[in-house]
Amino acid sequence: MDLLRFSRVPLARLPTPIEPLPRLSTHLGGPQLYVKRDDCTGLGLGGNKLRKLEFLLGEARVQGADTVLTVGAMQSNHARQTAAACARLGLDCELILRRGGHATEAYLHGGNVLLDRLFGARLHVLATQESREDFMAARAEMLRGEGRTPYCIPVGGSCGLGNLGYVACAGEILAQAADKKMKFEAVVVATGSGGTQGGLVAGMQLLDGAPVIGIAVEGDRREQEALATRQAVESLRLLGRADIDLSGQVNVMDDFVGPGYARPTDAMREALGLAARFEGLVLDPVYTGKAFAGFLSLARSGRFDKKQSLLFVHTGGTPGLFGYPESV
Repeated sequence: MDLLRFSRVPLARLPTPIEPLPRLSTHLGGPQLYVKRDDCTGLGLGGNKLRKLEFLLGEARVQGADTVLTVGAMQSNHARQTAAACARLGLDCELILRRGGHATEAYLHGGNVLLDRLFGARLHVLATQESREDFMAARAEMLRGEGRTPYCIPVGGSCGLGNLGYVACAGEILAQAADKKMKFEAVVVATGSGGTQGGLVAGMQLLDGAPVIGIAVEGDRREQEALATRQAVESLRLLGRADIDLSGQVNVMDDFVGPGYARPTDAMREALGLAARFEGLVLDPVYTGKAFAGFLSLARSGRFDKKQSLLFVHTGGTPGLFGYPESV
């Protein structure tokens, strides 16, 4: 993989550790469980988006951008990490957020929203029916008219360039496993905008690595697999490897979405509780909580024996927990 030809700014504390989950593994009586701590990437309370932002803001710098715009849900982890990264780099940041159906004080003003403002971002809060992407495009054009140089980042930082952060992460995981003389039978990760899973799939295919299983936090299996496949293909094209056949390589489970995005489920609540009480591991109710529920389901399924190992990629999102206290 030739990633050195892409502009990149150092933002994340890498490599993030891989830690065993011994008490939970014993409790479940199944395979050996491990967690990749991408919640520990550092800047702005960490999370997976910093890996993507290293490449995206590298390009923004090359283009001479002075203002970064991106979109997300009201409690977007991506928006919070973008705001923190812009603060670090001295860039203005504007976040276009969708309010959604929640109206609690914690959702509207706590969690990630509180941090967005603390990092100095300008927030544009839209009603549910308004298009965030259309607003971002119009706002960028307005800024250009004022002599500014905006740089727009898609939802979740998910695009061919941003996903390279997780192409690189695939190599990091395999190197850490080799160092410990171990093998992961599968890597499990939350999937929403598809970029993190797409990047991991692309990286694992390039390096003949482990299968990647996405746990959907919205949508259904078919649409999420198509989305993650497109994301993987975009990154492979950038790397000059559009020849790689991804047939059967992008797998998503949609059993844990429940009533919809950011809507609590009993399985998510169980996952939060088990992770916290057995391992002191904090998850969030929107992404990692539902994804960990899927991880637990795989561990209980009988598909893997006690000597095999599974890896959960903790994509962060812990500040979002405080935006949804009623979900726990």
